[in-house]
Amino acid sequence: MGRKVTVAVSTLSQWALDFEGNMARIIQSILEARELGALYRTGPELEITGYSCEDHFYEPDTFLHSWEVLLQIMMSPVCENMLIDVGMPVQHSNVAYNCRVVFYNKKIILIRPKMMMCDDGNYRESRWFTAWTKVRKVEDYFLPRMIAIATNQLTVPFGDGVISTRETCIGFEICEELWNPRSTHIDLGLAGVEIIANGSSSYIQLRKAHITADLIKNATYKAGGAYLFSNLRGCDGQRVWWGGNSAIGLNGEIIAKSKQFSLLDVEVTVATIDLEDIRSYRMALRSRCTFGASSPVYPRIAVDCELSSRRDVLIPVNLPLEWINHTPEEEIAMGPACWLWDYLRRSGQGGYFLPLSGGIDSCSTACIVYNMCQMVVDAIQNGEDDVLRDVRKITADPEFSPQTAAELCNKIFVTCFMGSKNSSKETKNRAAVLANEIGSYHLELNIDSVFDTILSVFKAVTGFIPKYRVQGGSTRENLALQNIQARVRMVLSYLFAQLVLWTRNRPGGLLVLGSANVDESLRGYMTKYDCSSADVNPIGGISKTDLRRFLNYAMKKYNIPILNEIFLAQPTAELEPLHEGQLAQTDEQDMGMTYAELSEFGRLRKQAACGPYSMFCKLVATWRNEFSPKEVSDKVKHFFRCYAINRHKMTVLTPSVHMERYSPDDNRFDHRPFLYRTNWSWQFKAIDNELERIMQTSTKGAQKHDRNEHENKEKEEI
Repeated sequence: MGRKVTVAVSTLSQWALDFEGNMARIIQSILEARELGALYRTGPELEITGYSCEDHFYEPDTFLHSWEVLLQIMMSPVCENMLIDVGMPVQHSNVAYNCRVVFYNKKIILIRPKMMMCDDGNYRESRWFTAWTKVRKVEDYFLPRMIAIATNQLTVPFGDGVISTRETCIGFEICEELWNPRSTHIDLGLAGVEIIANGSSSYIQLRKAHITADLIKNATYKAGGAYLFSNLRGCDGQRVWWGGNSAIGLNGEIIAKSKQFSLLDVEVTVATIDLEDIRSYRMALRSRCTFGASSPVYPRIAVDCELSSRRDVLIPVNLPLEWINHTPEEEIAMGPACWLWDYLRRSGQGGYFLPLSGGIDSCSTACIVYNMCQMVVDAIQNGEDDVLRDVRKITADPEFSPQTAAELCNKIFVTCFMGSKNSSKETKNRAAVLANEIGSYHLELNIDSVFDTILSVFKAVTGFIPKYRVQGGSTRENLALQNIQARVRMVLSYLFAQLVLWTRNRPGGLLVLGSANVDESLRGYMTKYDCSSADVNPIGGISKTDLRRFLNYAMKKYNIPILNEIFLAQPTAELEPLHEGQLAQTDEQDMGMTYAELSEFGRLRKQAACGPYSMFCKLVATWRNEFSPKEVSDKVKHFFRCYAINRHKMTVLTPSVHMERYSPDDNRFDHRPFLYRTNWSWQFKAIDNELERIMQTSTKGAQKHDRNEHENKEKEEI
């Protein structure tokens, strides 16, 4: 009958400006799609260049090399008799566009530019690209000379067009066009487009994955049709991890999907669709038919190809499946772990070095690295040869084939407890036990001699010796002494990271891991240029609250009992002297707020876009059963003072994988000043005025209540 088509979406781990590697992965995806029976293949956004080229999109070389890669792909024999579209940047009339380029049998059929730029979150597309605004219009695009010679084409259609094959019609959206309030998939569906392909670059964020599934389903629920969503996956050189989860939707259901978290560079997902299912679904929607009859048409570019077989009765179609989302704890375990693996294998380094304090943050980081090793071992045991090759390259051992995560951990992960006279025996023991259970190569050292030497230099120059607060010193003396310890640890971390593999008779060096969580960064509760100033930080986008949940999850999943003790321990920096051998310093006491409160401040500041006054107004209602209005006022003011004083630290924040929607990352996500007027005079006065009105209202209410009580009592006596 010729009505069933098999289509493929590709999930690729591309790398910005890695033209050779990107081309190889695209060709592999085409080959795998062909082997799985697909005659139409689509892929992620900007897959030829990699998404995160940023200002390299200003360079003519980027466009030139994109065309060179496209030409090699088009001429490859694996593309024969397949309809294919790929993502790449294209200049048209001296304007740069983010495009899908559709080709068939060495001929370009259509160049479809993106019509809606994404400029929120970590995206800044309008800095490099311009949206195509000529709705349902195409123009002639004059091809580069090398393409024109190879294809014997001078011009091709460029713009908002669709493709007509012998049996169906294919249209396009690109990433943000699915997310924005005026998505074109409804108009495309009303105009008779039966298959809509979306090349996307959507990154992971805690508790976000369900949104993708909902959008794909909703794209075809009201107007019917098939929706092909291809997404990037992996770290392509930036602070985000592209989230995978490529999927194919049909008539409001998901019928095929790829994995979200995987170490595969190439994953192809196919589905067989009965076009008559789309047509019958649409004809049953009578209101849809009414609008469809009067819908404006799109320019249709005909291509003489068939995506279906004329004898397809026995070919089964894909049925709806259930989209199961990972829990936030699983997302924390796998998202940063995959990002760390991509970063490690592409950086050319020999592993990771972590200052392991025995606290929640550094232990969470260690568990994420352990989970990375577990995912690598699982991939090797599943026969993924590329992963094994990467392991052998990283370890410089051509025969190494790890059987357990602990075995791999011992090769590529070095942990070090950097104790001082201010460190407790409990934290030292917790670090040692955890390192033993995950298999890391563990070291222990004491920083007191280095600390004392630095103080002796200061004394020799100035004649003064600072003291801790408990010894009678001032606040700035106390803080300076804490900062020395923290910065000494950073210097020692880089020394050991550079030379530990040398002592183990291995080439290369280690990447230093930071372990400051998103809440501490927001509050500025860390020393500038201390051991949080590392190469990368896997937990820099995760809140303390979520890290505690993750530790509880890891304890059960990997059967690591010591994590329960770490989970229950009071968070502390251990930078002040112990009191009778016991901790005298805690994080929440030092910060003047709890981590739960800090998370709330972070969400309101970023997600709700609250300044001091708006935050007070929201929290005075939210926290009315816990704190008085005056207490809320004091807390909000204290947070904004600390935020303003410490905002400068965000300019040197260690790069971390983006995970949380209220991240204070100064590089891309949170664009704000780093020098503030710290007294917030106008804003705090607004809070004071509102507080006074609240108190007056409360007083009048109490007086009225007392009068009513008095009157009722008098009535009772009468």
